[in-house]
Amino acid sequence: MASDVTPGRLAFDMFFGDGLTAQTRYLPVAEHGVIGDLHTVALVGTDGTIDWYCCPRFDSPSVFAAILDADRGGLFRISPDCDGWSSTQLYLPDTNVLITRFLMPEGVGEVQDFMPPPRAREAVHRQRMVRHLVVCLQNNRLVLR
Repeated sequence: MASDVTPGRLAFDMFFGDGLTAQTRYLPVAEHGVIGDLHTVALVGTDGTIDWYCCPRFDSPSVFAAILDADRGGLFRISPDCDGWSSTQLYLPDTNVLITRFLMPEGVGEVQDFMPPPRAREAVHRQRMVRHLVVCLQNNRLVLR
């Protein structure tokens, strides 16, 4: 599904599964940030992928495991759908909100990832992962796929 907003081009590709090139099959562990909710964690790559996630606990089977098997492990990616971009990661100060920022000639995009801990009376087995997309455009156009 695509959504266009005026001239220029900034695109983000959101998909589950494979489609990785040989160069990006295995992102180094150092190129990952960690988000968690006190019961489990997910590894978020600088390329916008969730490469490891097991739920509802640390010792549960994995939902995404591309860091171990790029062909069958599975992943969830939000990343630019163009060439010539670079990225950086940082945590919002004093939080576990991980920001992955994509720098492109057409603009800047950012994915904010976090996992809120369960509320006081909420079931511990209920996990939530939030991926919030923020886009700043130079040419006033956005294409989402």
